[in-house]
Amino acid sequence: MTVRRFVDWFFRSRETGAITIAQWPNLLLWIVIVAGLLLWIWPSAGNVSVGLTIVVKGGLVVWGADEVFRGVNPWRRCLGAAVVVYEFMTLLP
Repeated sequence: MTVRRFVDWFFRSRETGAITIAQWPNLLLWIVIVAGLLLWIWPSAGNVSVGLTIVVKGGLVVWGADEVFRGVNPWRRCLGAAVVVYEFMTLLP
């Protein structure tokens, strides 16, 4: 398989046929982004900080799992898997 064919296979959207590396965030990812920004602005706000951390980490796991199962190309599926693995690795002591 040539490099060009591999890149075409890896990054081409199965839905639109366009090369897809990034997409506009869906609702879940917007929630994660807002919670992450709030956590960045107020990093030690007690229970609020814990809640925001749960929203960020939980949201990223759900988003990553969604990408693994419904991603438009292998790149998006690998990206989702990497996010899920990273989030679980950061939960371990």
